[in-house]
Amino acid sequence: MTAEDSTAAMSSDSAPASSAKVPEGVAGAPNEAALLALLERTGYSMVQENGQRKYGGPPPGWEGPHPQRGCEVFVGKIPRDVYEDELVPVFEAVGRIYELRLMMDFDGKNRGYAFVMYCHKGEAKRAVRELNNYEIRPGRLLGVCCSVDNCRLFIGGIPKMKKREEILEEIAKVTEGVLDVIVYASAADKMKNRGFAFVEYESHRAAAMARRKLMPGRIQLWGHQIAVDWAEPEIDVDEDVMETVKILYVRNLMIETTEDTIKKIFGQFNPGCVERVKKIRDYAFVHFASREDAVHAMNHLNGTELEGSCLEVTLAKPVDKEQYSRYQKAAKGGGVAEAAAVQQPSYVYSCDPYTLAYYGYPYNALIGPNRDYFVKVAIAVLETHPASSSLVSNRHP
Repeated sequence: MTAEDSTAAMSSDSAPASSAKVPEGVAGAPNEAALLALLERTGYSMVQENGQRKYGGPPPGWEGPHPQRGCEVFVGKIPRDVYEDELVPVFEAVGRIYELRLMMDFDGKNRGYAFVMYCHKGEAKRAVRELNNYEIRPGRLLGVCCSVDNCRLFIGGIPKMKKREEILEEIAKVTEGVLDVIVYASAADKMKNRGFAFVEYESHRAAAMARRKLMPGRIQLWGHQIAVDWAEPEIDVDEDVMETVKILYVRNLMIETTEDTIKKIFGQFNPGCVERVKKIRDYAFVHFASREDAVHAMNHLNGTELEGSCLEVTLAKPVDKEQYSRYQKAAKGGGVAEAAAVQQPSYVYSCDPYTLAYYGYPYNALIGPNRDYFVKVAIAVLETHPASSSLVSNRHP
């Protein structure tokens, strides 16, 4: 055998071994060489399945638990010919990537969006701060925001005399992975619920399976049809922001309880500490002069009884007002750029839809998939309590 024959034989033997190392979804890709170079540099794996190409998950040498909720960001407005070899260097610059999932089309191009999960929550927050509107190509800006792994369903059509324990038992009979049920007492009659509940599941998958099973026409609860959809996800507020909050959100008040009574009760620990109270039906905001006074009052009054009703007291969660402004502009036909022109940072406080309406936000911006149900609630409020019209007038579609 000549030297040329030997070289040829070695090449033919090594070719199958080399091709066997190319992950499915990478082989034959227009940027195959760049993707292979990325995998060699980082040591991550890559696999394509179910319409997505997954990079990592877990990363090399990972021994800890799966990252907690809040570690994932959504990446939108990705040019269709941009792939992991360009995306990974951008996103790994702000933290260690646990997993990147790029949504793929059958033609080999991406679908314009991806999910990047970091190993730590702080890294995800940094990615949103630093990489939103990042110029990935000349004139092409990425959109980066927190990804919400929603585990909560909205269920309407619940008999109003059913208690939380009864609802939990009934839902747990027909769906798996139920963790909790959140029920709101009627504003007018604390012995009744409002006809709906929020059901928390152990995972997004469990919630998705339950939603499919509970869709109208497939199953009945208490002998009649129910309404089911995704609930508005719980708002995740930055810990640094929460540490500055000095406003309490008080739920489950009696309709007849006055603002003066609330101010007296919450100000009993330090005279003059309550600056003002804003009550809407059976909800209220209590504004304090200092955070210390607010926390002290919350710790002492949460779970106590006021005029025959058990209070639920929490720190109010600030929501970036600019985010809601974008929804408003979009609903009215305005552009996102125009909506983003808000210069001064300001906050509204997340709570019951009645209270959000007080701050001037329309139901279609706030309620999302539960919009139609709450519009009916709002109309019922107008019909039975005309004085409440200032809360909802001109704010339902």
